[in-house]
Amino acid sequence: MTRPATMESEAVDAQTPLLKSSLTSSQSQASWETHGDEFGGTAARQELEKKLLWKVDKRMSILILIYILNFIDRNNAGAARLRGFEEDLGLKGQQFATVLSILYVGYISMQIPSNMFLNHIGKPSLYLPTCMAIWGMVSVMTGFANTFCDVLLTRIILGVVEASFFPGALFLISKWYKHSELGSRTALLYCGNIVSNAFGALIASAILDNMEGVLGRAAWRWLFYLEGSTTILVAICAMFILPDFPETTKSGWLTEQEVKLAVRRMEEDADTHHDHAGSKSLVQGFWMAILDPNVWILTIAMFFQTIANGFTAYFPTIVSTLGYSRTVTLLLCAPPYLFIAFEAFFVSRHSDKVGERFYHITIPFWMGTLGFAMAMSTMNTGVRYFSLFLLTQSYAGFSVFYGWLSNTFPSPPAKRAVALAFINSVSQVGNVVGSYAWQPTWAPTYRNSFLICIVASCCSIFSCYVLKIRLSSMNEKTQRAETERGDARPGFRYLV
Repeated sequence: MTRPATMESEAVDAQTPLLKSSLTSSQSQASWETHGDEFGGTAARQELEKKLLWKVDKRMSILILIYILNFIDRNNAGAARLRGFEEDLGLKGQQFATVLSILYVGYISMQIPSNMFLNHIGKPSLYLPTCMAIWGMVSVMTGFANTFCDVLLTRIILGVVEASFFPGALFLISKWYKHSELGSRTALLYCGNIVSNAFGALIASAILDNMEGVLGRAAWRWLFYLEGSTTILVAICAMFILPDFPETTKSGWLTEQEVKLAVRRMEEDADTHHDHAGSKSLVQGFWMAILDPNVWILTIAMFFQTIANGFTAYFPTIVSTLGYSRTVTLLLCAPPYLFIAFEAFFVSRHSDKVGERFYHITIPFWMGTLGFAMAMSTMNTGVRYFSLFLLTQSYAGFSVFYGWLSNTFPSPPAKRAVALAFINSVSQVGNVVGSYAWQPTWAPTYRNSFLICIVASCCSIFSCYVLKIRLSSMNEKTQRAETERGDARPGFRYLV
């Protein structure tokens, strides 16, 4: 494909990702065929590529387990609150909300530096599990806290260390998979977040019911001891399972040909976007991300939806308004999240299949908004519990949203790494705001809290619409440029 002559067309062409996995320029197609011969011909390469992806998928699957533990360790304070956490630590007024929100001070500030460091050392198999083991230890130490200041300190450190995982996982995935393969993998990773909310409540229920007074310790302390220790154990195992980057992989889990093909795939993918993987440093990528309006639009959309999803940390508290015992309350927390975990997977798969993002994101957001409206309008037990199934629908849209992030920033990888970390970190300010949206004085109806969620969700949907209009316009510009050049093959398109 000939490069556009104008700067405007060049900018559009350089930023537009693949809609399908096939190469669209004659130069790239010829390059693919040449490299196919390098691996024994086209058919042999395709077979080798299937084996490579299967091996990578198996190893990457541990990221889902890590993400589950990441959120369990982050949100277990909500379950502990039901069994004396506030009383034993002497928390008053807004201090519990501060305990929740202070985590995001470190979480927000450390994501971009962490991704830059990860790219520099090139060893995610060591870096990510090491950080995981540290946050597991910090979680254990939370069980030894005796004052507000003690738990505040552990939560700050927890946020700093946990900041490494999610943007690091997204970056690791983007180093192994082509852009046409990123959507479903990213969605599967995010399903770990949803599943953690379900199993976290079930695990918490078992611990809180059976560990009260064991060795003279309160049950909520055992919650931190046991869940933190599990995280450390999984971290040790992850060191031997997680892959490094293709160019830094020296393990025997891949053959020499498979390593070469993994590197070649990413080189071809970079060529497809008229850029090169190593042509931009992370510092250059940082400024490219900061100056891209799409980064800020997605950040705003994610910020507001993060506020709307702030109910997650208070979910046990919301369910407790139904009037059941503590044990039943924790058990009732699981079904809405288990249901939405399966739905999120199928919504994400369908989004990839039809090549559409906006409606797969916003329709679940609208359903979540309906759930907020139902919850704030009644205290009827059946209706209020049904509303919880609706408001968790927003997670199905969120799983597709993360795929939209990866597709919207195709190249160079340095820009994508910083853009993903920037959007995820800055938008987490919404969690700080959301932590104060559930005032104790608004219980048990929490009408004001649900109203805040409705407004935030609507703002997020509007931001997504603005991005849809922008990307559609850029696609039209690309199509006009192709028509003017007389290109026979279709060019690249944003997913909208």
